Amino acid sequence: MEDKDLMEKELLIEKGVCDLYLHGTIESTTAEVHMAFKDALNQSLDIQNKIYNLMAQKGWYKTETAEQNKIDTVKQKFEGK
Repeated sequence: MEDKDLMEKELLIEKGVCDLYLHGTIESTTAEVHMAFKDALNQSLDIQNKIYNLMAQKGWYKTETAEQNKIDTVKQKFEGK
């Protein structure tokens, strides 16, 4: 398996872990449990960010720049709400 494929799989796993920790944090019933999930979430977000940065650095994670007119259209749509 190629390094790129491994990194993509790791990034997807880490995103899933972040989602689980986020919901654990939100649903916590005690301050101690809340802090445990919050700390784990922050650590996972740091790992996710490192993986993303490495992939972007190697050109393995492509992003597109949104056109300003599309941004303005969406912005106007939600300003009145």
